[in-house]
Amino acid sequence: MQVAPGPGAAPIYTPRVRHHVDYALARRAVLGDLRTGRRDRLDVCDAQPELLRAARNIAEPLDGDCPVCGSADLVLVSYVYGDALRRANGRCIDAGELARLDATQEEFSRYVVEVCPDCHWNHLQRHELHGRRHAG
Repeated sequence: MQVAPGPGAAPIYTPRVRHHVDYALARRAVLGDLRTGRRDRLDVCDAQPELLRAARNIAEPLDGDCPVCGSADLVLVSYVYGDALRRANGRCIDAGELARLDATQEEFSRYVVEVCPDCHWNHLQRHELHGRRHAG
């Protein structure tokens, strides 16, 4: 699998998504607050055990360093939600499963979370609408 060009960049395996929300400005604000002392490191490095497990086992690596600790192990974890997803609803998925769901489901949401397994930094990077309804 190819590696994305840097923090904040969309994953390589993601096709162009017309309907999405990017949280780059919120990320920048959180990191600015951390640098100026308005937020404590414990407030932003608070990934839950389930998210850390997904980051270690099913995540997509990013070509960039963690903005908090500088670790090169920054990754993206994708979760999907949708009424018709049944067993996949609320699960983290890989590129293959995303492609399969895109082809077979009418509509679902994908949430992409940036995670550092070392310091537990995590931030919602993107929310995307996928499925046949939003293709092309």
